Amino acid sequence: MERIAVISDIHGNLPALEAAAEDIRSRGIRRIFCLGDLVGKGPQPAEAVDRIRELCERVVQGNWDHGIGTPQVKEAGVWQQERLGSEQLRYLGSLPFSADLLLSGRCIRLVHASAESVYTRVYRKSEKKEKLAMFENTEATGGFLGGEEAPDVVGYGDIHVPYLQTLKSGRRKGLLLFNTGAVGAPYDGLPQASYVILEGIEGSEAPGPFSVQMVRVPYDIERVVAIAERVKLPQLERFQYEMRTGLEQ
Repeated sequence: MERIAVISDIHGNLPALEAAAEDIRSRGIRRIFCLGDLVGKGPQPAEAVDRIRELCERVVQGNWDHGIGTPQVKEAGVWQQERLGSEQLRYLGSLPFSADLLLSGRCIRLVHASAESVYTRVYRKSEKKEKLAMFENTEATGGFLGGEEAPDVVGYGDIHVPYLQTLKSGRRKGLLLFNTGAVGAPYDGLPQASYVILEGIEGSEAPGPFSVQMVRVPYDIERVVAIAERVKLPQLERFQYEMRTGLEQ
């Protein structure tokens, strides 16, 4: 049985990332996939990019990763961009849209926000048709592993709220949709890093044991707040509120 940790939405929060990485290591898991948004919001974007490159086997692109390479006009965007070097910006701009893998006969696709775009948001309370669209092959995703099949398990980040839901559409039953939540900026009212563990038999087309486990990890919130204060992070009061409450302001 292979175990893979899936993290997302680091948002420049290095203390939260290190806490999640330590928890993953303590479980004997050596493989980590990241679903994007390495930068934005938090005080250590460059450090987060460098650490993700060390930790993660596969990384897909988030909306912040895509957008930060474009001209910035808002203070927060300018601040984030100025702290990233040209090579880090190139790396973020070159990240793939999605990642596919086969575990225990389940075709799993990982994206940041949706199958259409890193900017198309699918909420936990979105309509069923929007969620079912996550299981379609699009121009952005291509077919599953380059073939004609479509995924029956989809994982994503973006909304910062972890959840797990089964769906069905016509003859397609047992579709599984999950959100990892956020490592660096949870918005479900629990200010702890959130990630997912996938477990199954890698590369096997035959049905086998498969699981999705949700994990929460406490970390030193006041440490990241202190870092933000020290570097004079824009919108500091908003950042302090979100870190301490686990809610979006």
